Amino acid sequence: MIETTVKVDGMMCGMCEAHVSDAIRGALPVKKVTASHTKGQAVILSEAPLDEEAARAQALGLAAMRCRASAPGPMRKRDCSAS
Repeated sequence: MIETTVKVDGMMCGMCEAHVSDAIRGALPVKKVTASHTKGQAVILSEAPLDEEAARAQALGLAAMRCRASAPGPMRKRDCSAS
C-alpha cells in the first residue's frame, strides 16, 4: 500500500472531512481516505502511487476546499458557525 498525504485548508468540521473524503474516493483509485480538519490533511491509501496534484485538484474542485503542498503551520482554532 502507498500512503499519500494531501494538505487541505478550509475544513472546519466533520462534514467538511466527509466531503473531501468522498470527493477523493469518487475520483481516484483509492483503498481508503481519512480526512482530518484538525490536522488540515487527507491521508490516502492506494495500491499504486497517486499523482498528488490530481488528489489536490479533486479535493479543491469537488469539495470547495483550498489545497496546498507545503507542511502545515501552527494549528488555528476555527469555529464552524463563523463564516
